Amino acid sequence: MGRGKGGKSRTQRKHFQHNRENVWKQPRPESSSITNNLFDIQNPDFDHYYKEQNIVSLEEWDSFMQVLRTPLPAAFRINSSSLFHADIRSQLENDFAPALQAMVDEVDEEEAIRPLPWYPNNLAWHSNFSRMQLRKNQSLKRFHEFLKLENEIGNITRQEAVSMVPPLFLDVHSNHVVLDMCAAPGSKTFQLLEILHRSTKAGSLPDGMVVANDLDVQRCNLLIHQIKRMCTANLIVTNHEAQHFPRCQLNMDCDIMGPDQHNSQLLFDRVLCDVPCSGDGTLRKAPDLWRRWNTGTGNGLHNLQILVAMRGLSLLKVGGRMVYSTCSINPIENEAVIAEILRRCEGSIELVDVSGELPQLICRPGLKTWKVCDKGKYLVSCKEVPKVLRNVVLPSMFPNGGSYQDTDCNSNCDVNGHSEDGVQEAENHMMHEFTEELSDFPLDRCMRLLPHDQNSGAFFIAVLQKVSHLPAIEVKIRKKVDRQHVESVNQGNEDAQVLQINPSESTRDEEVCEQVSEDNKNEPNTADLKFSPVIDEGDSEEAQEPHNEENMAKITPSKRKLQIQGKWRGVDPVVFFKDEAIIKSIKAFYGINEHFPLDGHLLTRNSDTSNVKRLYYISKPVKNVLELNLSVGQQLKITSVGVKIFERQKSREGRSVECAFRITSEGLPLILPHITKQILSASPIDFKHLLQYKNIKFAEFVDAKFGEKATNLMPGCCVVVLGEGNRTAAEALHVHESSIAIACWKGGASLTVMVTSIECQELLERLLMRLDRATEKGSSIDEK
Repeated sequence: MGRGKGGKSRTQRKHFQHNRENVWKQPRPESSSITNNLFDIQNPDFDHYYKEQNIVSLEEWDSFMQVLRTPLPAAFRINSSSLFHADIRSQLENDFAPALQAMVDEVDEEEAIRPLPWYPNNLAWHSNFSRMQLRKNQSLKRFHEFLKLENEIGNITRQEAVSMVPPLFLDVHSNHVVLDMCAAPGSKTFQLLEILHRSTKAGSLPDGMVVANDLDVQRCNLLIHQIKRMCTANLIVTNHEAQHFPRCQLNMDCDIMGPDQHNSQLLFDRVLCDVPCSGDGTLRKAPDLWRRWNTGTGNGLHNLQILVAMRGLSLLKVGGRMVYSTCSINPIENEAVIAEILRRCEGSIELVDVSGELPQLICRPGLKTWKVCDKGKYLVSCKEVPKVLRNVVLPSMFPNGGSYQDTDCNSNCDVNGHSEDGVQEAENHMMHEFTEELSDFPLDRCMRLLPHDQNSGAFFIAVLQKVSHLPAIEVKIRKKVDRQHVESVNQGNEDAQVLQINPSESTRDEEVCEQVSEDNKNEPNTADLKFSPVIDEGDSEEAQEPHNEENMAKITPSKRKLQIQGKWRGVDPVVFFKDEAIIKSIKAFYGINEHFPLDGHLLTRNSDTSNVKRLYYISKPVKNVLELNLSVGQQLKITSVGVKIFERQKSREGRSVECAFRITSEGLPLILPHITKQILSASPIDFKHLLQYKNIKFAEFVDAKFGEKATNLMPGCCVVVLGEGNRTAAEALHVHESSIAIACWKGGASLTVMVTSIECQELLERLLMRLDRATEKGSSIDEK
């Protein structure tokens, strides 16, 4: 096979940074080949298909299409874990909202920006401006710069509004172990972590955790970059095919085992299953999808979506909840998948009606009837499918499923009982009339979010509750596969039809996940489809377009290398840091109290522990999973874990101090309440000067006593906390979770800030706003 552009393979290219065609951009006036933009944002096949599916009534079809052909308004979410979330919300309400409204009043009666009414605590906002308008309109520059800065810092997340919905229906609590199966680019994962921390007692870490997984290595890197802003010790990022996510076995004394885990396996309280999809719900954001849309894309992903969802259910605890979601309008990727899941699970899974949980969210019930289309031919039942199409049109695509083995073939055979050619078979089918099927399952409990209902993208959501173990089924194992080899590699497969598992160790849940019905034995090998999940979340300027051009294209099948348990090629090892001398020196230097355990909670990604540069901190549940993973041969391919908390100072001064490991900006919020040494409280004016000038000599501080205290610190890293109100550095130091602090380096004659320029800029702006408000408040009191 040939090599890709620039001599790199497709998986090596940073495809999420590639520029893509965007027909919302205005054509150059000097061009002689200007085309009508309307031509680029329509597709007759799309219109015909969704009219046949009755996605909306004919009366509202024009309204539906009109909105679908307009650019998507920008939306964003304030991160509730940020120290400044209340300040940012106040700034939006009292500054940007009235200022932007004054700009649009003359031409538009809608609000320029407004909080989404269905999102809790006014933390999610809808903008009446598209991303293109924000970038190009000079009058919006201040607002756009605000969004970029706060997104980079991590105070907000730029995310499509409908993409914020699925995590809200998971009902996550602080003690839950959550799996995000197809997590990149990471906005939903960020939400899950926020909810996990928000429901935790202040000053402590959650008893739960999130495992964020994605198939694509490059998208895993994007995910890590996004989640890094969260500064959490309760996250593991893995790199696996979602339908083959490893099943680890837990030690019997592991703390994250639930009472129903009699089989000692790693199960999850909550699973978010946002599967790879055709992504036609993102047409407003990625209008180049119009020209490439076809029914084959959704049909080709249908079976993969079932496999991913069934794997998620097999990893879910009894009593747990899973949310299945797509950014697709297609019922073949939505209701048909849910119906097939319910058929396979035989009552062990319940479809939950959650339409009343967010009453202000406008959503529509799921469909109970639909048609399957292949190359313009519409089919209403598997009985209608000719044999020539049975390898691409599956029984599970129809409302009532069925089996090709049960199909009456009399009309397809000649007098001798033998099948005629494909043409004759198709003609025979045309002689029969089939009535549309109506699903027996309560698919109206699913939710459809459509663009014209609330000026958004389109989304599909189904909430599933596991009420009992999945039913046991017969599992077919290839006769020629060596049994010992199968036992050593449980998560790999070479054949999507016959999955390699060890029947002696498999539970009923795993069996039903990996079962492939006899009806589907001729289907394409979905394991060999190379895809990237559609990006539906606008996390950054570089990752706002879906990547579909190669997602659904079937490549030449090749023998897939089985994943080797143990070391993962190209991935840094996860090593528990056990150097007692260094740990003891860190604890003594910073006066870290016993409420913040370091022993057993520090990691390094370097197998050479004598040359460690960075130390990562992990919470107790993450520690338990990592110990388990080591005991079972490293089945989890871990690309990121924990939060970087200490880093070795590389400068010459770092080699001469008592403790060469400095506290990182990411780790400071975590460890701040537990430091008793090397910490000072600065007056607002001195704190402001540190942010402005980055380096200040001890004698130049406004508060002389603060300068004196700084002089008496041990050389090396220290922490400076913003004093509250008019409190000076000489007064008692009271540090809590909401304290504003920065890491500094105490040298021979000065303090130097160890914070990035952009973080200094943000802190300085927030500090000035607070000082202004305090001044205004003081002035009003004086006037009274």
